[in-house]
Amino acid sequence: MSVETGTESETGATTDPGSTHESPGDSSIGSLSDLDTAGLAYGAAGTGIFLAVWQAAAMAVGRTYLLPSPVEVATAFVVELTAPTTFTVPFAEVSIPATRLVANLLQSLLHYLPGLAVGSVLGISLGVAMGWSGRLDDALTPVTRFLRPIPPLAWIVFAIVWIGIGHGGAAFIVGIGAFWINFYNAYAGVEGVSTHLREVAETLGVDDDLTMIRKVILPAATPSIATGVRTSIGQCWMIVVAAELFGAPGVGFQIINAAQNLATDVSVAYMAVISLVFLVSDGAFRRVERRALAWRD
Repeated sequence: MSVETGTESETGATTDPGSTHESPGDSSIGSLSDLDTAGLAYGAAGTGIFLAVWQAAAMAVGRTYLLPSPVEVATAFVVELTAPTTFTVPFAEVSIPATRLVANLLQSLLHYLPGLAVGSVLGISLGVAMGWSGRLDDALTPVTRFLRPIPPLAWIVFAIVWIGIGHGGAAFIVGIGAFWINFYNAYAGVEGVSTHLREVAETLGVDDDLTMIRKVILPAATPSIATGVRTSIGQCWMIVVAAELFGAPGVGFQIINAAQNLATDVSVAYMAVISLVFLVSDGAFRRVERRALAWRD
């Protein structure tokens, strides 16, 4: 009797549409209700206080070149966003109409994206290989420990000599920064894979290294690898600005050039551009990461 009663209660629970099924409209309402309105309110209040203090400090200083106000920065942002210019597409040598801000951002992306992609792929590949192979780890650990403390900007001299000032040299510097971030995250992720997972895989018939890496090691190390990629997305923007100190065109060059001309409102406007691009790219990567790692939930 007790078994029948349990079955009836379970059947009742599964047939109740209100308890287990949601319409598309219900799910959207639920997602809206899940918004942290208190957190958003605190965030808006904190931002408002920050802008008010900034505006008051700028008014107290009274000189735009020392401290531009939020209003002046916003005005400079709009001017750069609307000022017409052209952007030359690499290799195709075709000029397309654009605004000054968009053209400078595209210039930075021409060395940011290749450097980030190549550096990440090489760093993850070497990190996984050294984390898996003890012999390779022993052979290359002295080299990696020797090279790791050298900051990416120290390689600018070689970038100029080997590649030249421009997108190639800047991409080289960005790639070095992305390489080390992803290398150590991938290495730590593979090293941290539980030996129990390997033993279980071996008992289930996984008897070669490639299959073990593909089906066990990489999935288990993916959270750490994803953290490295996400970190490099932000860190490489800092490297872009520094790499453009030496003449590579882009947002960083405009920040430096405007500051040298005491147009600090323009400099801060381009600093805000970097922040906005990072927020968008970081948010997009987090959405991809959540979907790719949904199996952890």
